Amino acid sequence: MNKSIVNFLVDTVAFVAFVFLSATGVLIRYMLPPGSGHFSTLWGMDRHEWGQIHFWIAMVLMGALALHLFLHWHWVVCMVKGRPLKGSGIRVALAIIGMLTLLGLVIAPFFGQVEQTGEPPHRMRSGEYPTGPTDNINGSMTLSEVEQRTGVSANVIIKELGLPLDTPTEERLGQLRRKYGFEMHDVQEIVKKRPERQ
Repeated sequence: MNKSIVNFLVDTVAFVAFVFLSATGVLIRYMLPPGSGHFSTLWGMDRHEWGQIHFWIAMVLMGALALHLFLHWHWVVCMVKGRPLKGSGIRVALAIIGMLTLLGLVIAPFFGQVEQTGEPPHRMRSGEYPTGPTDNINGSMTLSEVEQRTGVSANVIIKELGLPLDTPTEERLGQLRRKYGFEMHDVQEIVKKRPERQ
């Protein structure tokens, strides 16, 4: 394949990934801000599910940029070395120091220690809620997880929502919501009634 066509395709993928990465970043920051993952969804996906999409778009962008650098490596080396004049060794040394510094900054967090500042809501014991039983219900949960967390039978939720009786209890609420058109609020209202487990 023509090198210019390959360059065009790689640059197009990088640009499209950059646009989507920016869009999902703004969406996560402003439309689904921190703490909204327990009660807000957009197109059936909560903040954490959008975060997964954001992550994989970032991986595509990184791959496209790595391929772009590979395709232009000769040019990069020529720019770093420059013409064989006095002082060109300093330019190479500065480039190496810059790359090592950048690499150090990138990998430093992976060697840090994660500190637990408190117990997140999804790890609370069954029956414990920060303010109420519906605060932890979100689109990334399954019916089984809702039952486990709230004590409300998955069968009761299925019946109340008018879902087919053979609905799998391991399917995520966000997927079921898109498929059957109910709202997360409907699930929360069923849990608030807290009927006995069936």
